[in-house]
Amino acid sequence: SGCGTFTFLSSAIAAISGLLMGYELGLISGALLQMSSILALSCKEQEIVVSSLLFGALFASLTGGFLIDRFGRRFAIIIASSLLVLGSLILLPYESYGILIVGRIAIGISISLSSIATCVYIAEIAPQHRRGLLVSLNELMIVIGILFAYISNYAFASVSHGWKYMFGLVIPLGALQAIAMYFLPPSPRFLVMKNNDEAARKVLERLRETSDATKELTAIKSSLKDEHQYSFLDLFRSKNNMRARMLVGLTLVFFVQTTGQPNILFYASTVLKSLGFQSNEAASLASTGVGVVKVVSTVPATIFVDQVGSKTFLCIGSSVMAVSLVTMGLVNRNIHVNVTSVCKSQFLEDSLLHRPGNLSSLTNDSLKDLFVSMVSQERVSFNMERKHGIAGTEQNRTALVGGKSTTGSHLESEEVPVILKWLSLASLLAYVAAFSIGLGPMSWLVLSEIFPGGIRGRAMALTSSMNWGINLLISSTFLTVTDLIGLSWVCFIYTIMSLASLAFVIVFIPETKGCSLEQISMELAKQKYVKTPLCWVNQCREKLVPLGPAQREKEQLY
Repeated sequence: SGCGTFTFLSSAIAAISGLLMGYELGLISGALLQMSSILALSCKEQEIVVSSLLFGALFASLTGGFLIDRFGRRFAIIIASSLLVLGSLILLPYESYGILIVGRIAIGISISLSSIATCVYIAEIAPQHRRGLLVSLNELMIVIGILFAYISNYAFASVSHGWKYMFGLVIPLGALQAIAMYFLPPSPRFLVMKNNDEAARKVLERLRETSDATKELTAIKSSLKDEHQYSFLDLFRSKNNMRARMLVGLTLVFFVQTTGQPNILFYASTVLKSLGFQSNEAASLASTGVGVVKVVSTVPATIFVDQVGSKTFLCIGSSVMAVSLVTMGLVNRNIHVNVTSVCKSQFLEDSLLHRPGNLSSLTNDSLKDLFVSMVSQERVSFNMERKHGIAGTEQNRTALVGGKSTTGSHLESEEVPVILKWLSLASLLAYVAAFSIGLGPMSWLVLSEIFPGGIRGRAMALTSSMNWGINLLISSTFLTVTDLIGLSWVCFIYTIMSLASLAFVIVFIPETKGCSLEQISMELAKQKYVKTPLCWVNQCREKLVPLGPAQREKEQLY
């Protein structure tokens, strides 16, 4: 009861934000292959293109909480969808590195704002016994969006200026969501925060398909009675364990990023190309398989989270991630190809062939940079050949004959063994699947539950800023770090972080299935959670259960 058609429809329309977010996150993986060729982007410039979206997202996460708590969750989603349309329109008419950065920043602001507002909106309109399903619906839409992005990458991989079609596909959907959200009701909890109880009652009756929502409205008013007095600084104080809750939230999003999943989204095609899928089409098709796995894995997590519980899924996901990352690291130690060799070789060719005027347009500084890059590439190739005992072989070089390149890339001369290539892909898919049932959907479900309603928007914004900030740091240095220590050691570092996240979840994350937001907030406000953190999980299993009438009377005595 309480989860009628209108509630599900409202949640689904709001979750379109997840679809748009996933599409924009996955899109850059394939678009980068084309843009790096057309704009002759170096490895560092490619990192900046990827990071520009994250910079915008970080900015929005620092300011979005005020907008969400002041003007409402629904209004924030409308603004975010409109901004995404605007950012996409900026990208289409031009082929400029600067315009590309500006457009991606605008899109980053949009998806960050919508990600915060959507989770809060759905959590506040959902009935307690279906909140896990409906909030996780947003994550399901994100992975579907990623899959659509990978399909788009493959479909337009060989189309001239196909990246423009990729960016343009989201415009109609973004506009439709903004229009549809205008006709949906505000969150009833937000209306109560604004002292509009009568409107909140009508919204609840419509959402729950009942003629009397007085009981739930009373519970919301009781919970929000003191919560609306929270200030932002209260998030860092001991009052009602807010500091402990905030530390749990920040640590959880820290592990979401440091276990490495974002880099798989942004550099999927680049990584797969380095593992032996050498053409743009083959790499994009293989990354489409990554998208399919994400969707298939997220579906059972979404359906069964209210029965199994978010904590159980978090534990399973972190465990499988650790095993798959160890496997991937061991396999990649036997594949002597570096990820950055893909973008470097591409940059050398494209710098000479695709810049206006070719050689005549190159300055002394750019020629010097190209020479240094070519010498570095030859040194890497020579060292790799000497390591394998290959003597007397002709070094791969790039020659310009009649304005055309005859590049013999070392990636093409040294074939990756078929067994290692497919074993690496299999471990990568297992890693993606584990994230998609654990840290992917469940982290945001937990975050939408553990903070009081009166400050939930600002708390989510702060954790989101942590999320995007670490994402920005990791993604903007991925190619550089991989060049320094190798892809296998990157995998081993992610393994350690996955094991650390497993320990953190076991000790500090409560199981909240079947509880209302008000019950969760009341229990987490009790002092015992910060006094005995090692017992937190057991206390939550005992206490965070739906309260009956007798239990409510007992709780009211305290």
